[in-house]
Amino acid sequence: MDRKSVLILGASGGIGGEMVRQLVARGWTIRALKRGLGVANRMADGVEWIEGDAMNALDVGRASEGCSAIVHAVNPPGYRGWSQLVLPMIDNTIAAAASQGATIVLPGTVYNFGPDAFPALREDSLQRPLTRKGKIRVELETRLRKASERGNVRTIVVRAGDFFGPNARNNWLSQGMIRPGEVPAEVKLPGSPGIGHQYAYLPDVAATMIALLEMRDKLPRFASYHMAGYWDHDGTEFGRAIQSVIESHGAKPPKLKAFPWWLVRLAAPFNETLREMLEMRYLWQRTVRMENQRLRNVLGAEPHTPLETALACTLGSLGCLPARS
Repeated sequence: MDRKSVLILGASGGIGGEMVRQLVARGWTIRALKRGLGVANRMADGVEWIEGDAMNALDVGRASEGCSAIVHAVNPPGYRGWSQLVLPMIDNTIAAAASQGATIVLPGTVYNFGPDAFPALREDSLQRPLTRKGKIRVELETRLRKASERGNVRTIVVRAGDFFGPNARNNWLSQGMIRPGEVPAEVKLPGSPGIGHQYAYLPDVAATMIALLEMRDKLPRFASYHMAGYWDHDGTEFGRAIQSVIESHGAKPPKLKAFPWWLVRLAAPFNETLREMLEMRYLWQRTVRMENQRLRNVLGAEPHTPLETALACTLGSLGCLPARS
């Protein structure tokens, strides 16, 4: 088996796509499973794209043959279908990894934790979520832990704040705070006044995952790590950084406004995505912060891009910066 061969599930998404880009640059052999490809497989930009569905165990099993790692970065879009999709997909990944003796790499969430674990989250904090999605994620990680304890699978979980990054559209920045494709006139802040919030830049998350993956033999069979990312201490720093980036590119800085949760509440009965967003509002109403001491003990330092550099790259990719004259 090639020690640098990996199957990526969710390669068209934010974290999956960034993992593809960085792993190609580091010389890994990459397969990516994708529905609707139209052909059995094709090569593009150093990636072997394979027709298949993460919900189909045979597809995942065939795609994983010869791979030493599986990146499980696939999630139902727009929060929809979690009850029907999330656990069957991880079961397929576990089965494939067990057949190959592979390591599973999972982007974790803070959904696993309930308010009794706030405000400081450590890797060993109790996971007693109050939400349906949180309970699903706890069960997902429980299945990974049990598979790792059986000895035929390794697991690396990297938990970080709200994702943002180049071309990533399924996140709070691009779906709730600004509108892609235009220079923002306003930034909608979802957090309650004075409440801190944590963010994570996708290239930094991917770099962290890869660094851990490349030293997997030195880690516990089930290894979980938290990233510190960017800490917005009062819920406005992230918005002010966006203002600064927009202004530095020659445009009028956008106004900071409160996110219209009242409108979400009104429309939620008629829209599944909005209902799911509303369920997770508690993460914007309480201070929730992860500390990264365990990660630093292993890596020495957490990959960290300066915030305004990260935002400039992200906003540019989303078409939200003014054109240079």
